[in-house]
Amino acid sequence: MQNALLVGLSRQVALSRELDVVANNIANINTTGYKADGALFEEYLSSAARSGQNQGRVSFVRDRGTWHDLSAGPIEKTGNPLNVAIDGNAFLVVQTARGERYTRNGALQINGTGELVTSEGDAVLGDAGPIVFQPTDNQVTFSKDGTISVREGTSKSDSARGSLRLVAFEGAQQLRKDGSSAFTTIGDAQPQPTKASRIIQGSIEKSNVRGVVEMSRMIEITRAYTQIAAMLKQQTDQDQQNLNKLAEVPN
Repeated sequence: MQNALLVGLSRQVALSRELDVVANNIANINTTGYKADGALFEEYLSSAARSGQNQGRVSFVRDRGTWHDLSAGPIEKTGNPLNVAIDGNAFLVVQTARGERYTRNGALQINGTGELVTSEGDAVLGDAGPIVFQPTDNQVTFSKDGTISVREGTSKSDSARGSLRLVAFEGAQQLRKDGSSAFTTIGDAQPQPTKASRIIQGSIEKSNVRGVVEMSRMIEITRAYTQIAAMLKQQTDQDQQNLNKLAEVPN
């Protein structure tokens, strides 16, 4: 197969991967706490490829992976006292069946056993473990530093129910997504307690996906894929014509 076909095919594979990333971003445009992804590619120089009669180096496209856009999404006020948004780069820590995970999804709720959980049902962890409320608790309040207080029964004084565990990462790009809005650690990325962020009660952080940008990118990718497909077909047709002419040459 000629180098032009191989180069075009490598570009199509890369575009297909990028289209998957963009489509996933668009699918999660309304997912609370979702962080958009971007595709990473690199140039691969093949020393074994041939260009004409001489040994040469041909440039291919290779899928390198994805990166996370960890910029803050818009804050939407809901008025729900169990909704929290994070102003800063911190994450909430939640306990899942697969271990601890980290999320910006602050659409919290209280399950049947009184635990504070995420919309997926994962327990939200405080500094001393899961946060549990009593059946008579009311008027839940989150302070800016994450401290949780309630009014117990008819009492007019506040009772403490723990404090949200907020963590940050120095190598946040090493985090790996686990679900729509949760992350897990890989490599050297380790959670560190932080006091630099503050909690905004009664609000949630929306997805940071920019719909117009992603739709425009999807159109660009589709057009590029179509153009390369047409180029590859033209090259294949030309090769076929050349073979047919060679077949007609008398022996």
